[in-house]
Amino acid sequence: MRLELSDFIVTVADAALHREFAQAICDEMAASAKARGTGIAKRTVEYLQLKMEEGKAVIALHNDGRVAGFCYIESWGHHRFAANSGLIVMPAFRGTGLAKAIKQVAFNLSRKKYPEAKLFGLTTNLAVMRINSSLGYKPVTFSELTDDKDFWKGCQSCVNYDILTRTNQSHCLCTGMLYDPKDQEKPLIKDIELMSHS
Repeated sequence: MRLELSDFIVTVADAALHREFAQAICDEMAASAKARGTGIAKRTVEYLQLKMEEGKAVIALHNDGRVAGFCYIESWGHHRFAANSGLIVMPAFRGTGLAKAIKQVAFNLSRKKYPEAKLFGLTTNLAVMRINSSLGYKPVTFSELTDDKDFWKGCQSCVNYDILTRTNQSHCLCTGMLYDPKDQEKPLIKDIELMSHS
């Protein structure tokens, strides 16, 4: 049976309706990281439920009621930065375009809640990098990301944390990606200026 995006509902999570899915989401995050052999900051069930209560989580449900995917947002540095984190699609629903749909809703939610914030993410996943690129994110050095110590503490549970500490928080296996709303509002006139002077 081929699944289509029309088989899913992607929406801002409501704790009253969706908190029961937090354990399954948490378990899949851990299993997925282990299967890929890559690092991931550990999340607790309580933390995911808190994100739902705050209106800072996006959930995807299959039409039959099963949880299909999840993502949440956080803000850092007094709301100067925001991140879409914890993106997961359950194995049965991968390859449907659902990850991109979840990221788009999370991106829109982040822009609504934090319109002035730079949005960023850390990932080792090529598919996520491609999705981020399609949303306007650019690869950046870690120095362009938040310096909020609480954010970087979240990396302590990652298997690659020693790389981050050995490089004074300047390198890791993750790629840093940044969406700066100010960059998106600039008119693209450099090429025109160059052409007019040639």
